[in-house]
Amino acid sequence: MATLYDCAVDSELLTGMRLARAALGRGELVVLPTDTVYGLAADAFDPAAVQRLLDAKGRTRQSPPPVLVKGRDTLAALAESVPDLILPLLDEFWPGGLTVILRAQPSLSWDLGETRGTVALRQPSNRLVLELLEETGPLAVSSANLTGKPAATSAQEALDMLGDSVSVYLDGGQAGTDYERRPGANSGSTIVDATAAGDGILRIVRHGVISDDEIRRVAGSEVVV
Repeated sequence: MATLYDCAVDSELLTGMRLARAALGRGELVVLPTDTVYGLAADAFDPAAVQRLLDAKGRTRQSPPPVLVKGRDTLAALAESVPDLILPLLDEFWPGGLTVILRAQPSLSWDLGETRGTVALRQPSNRLVLELLEETGPLAVSSANLTGKPAATSAQEALDMLGDSVSVYLDGGQAGTDYERRPGANSGSTIVDATAAGDGILRIVRHGVISDDEIRRVAGSEVVV
């Protein structure tokens, strides 16, 4: 039976974080708050756990999950290279609601799905998630919802959709309150594809909590939609 832990209560926070770490170590799934929406998390280096994440959401391997990292040192370890073109975006929007797609380090022993040699990376700004990442390492995290349903902005919404497919639910309150909800924009992170940065091109592939105008303001005219 899945349990929801209120992280505003010290005793539940300590218990929830301990059980979340243990669950992730066993290849199980955890729902956690991020600065955008609630996320469904698995150990990024456990292929069975990643597949369990995809199955819980009702997604195929053609929709690989992004990976949350604790900072730029982990980004540099997971990416084949970090193009200079994206550095201003990282300076401005990390930690926060920006996901960057890069070429993955070929030597990595993981299986996130049909990534075509890429990986989508984000450093969240949520304190609880950063603390968890310090102890678990990179986590494959997708929005906590069933495919086709709105992303959960509360732990209860996630529980109502995902139920016992998740071992631990960490309730960090309402997610996404730091960002303006713009009409037509996804409530999750803004995703920028930097795999063609060597040719001077950055492509916005999902319109999220950081506006296209803000991305262009920081990155310059190289951004295309």
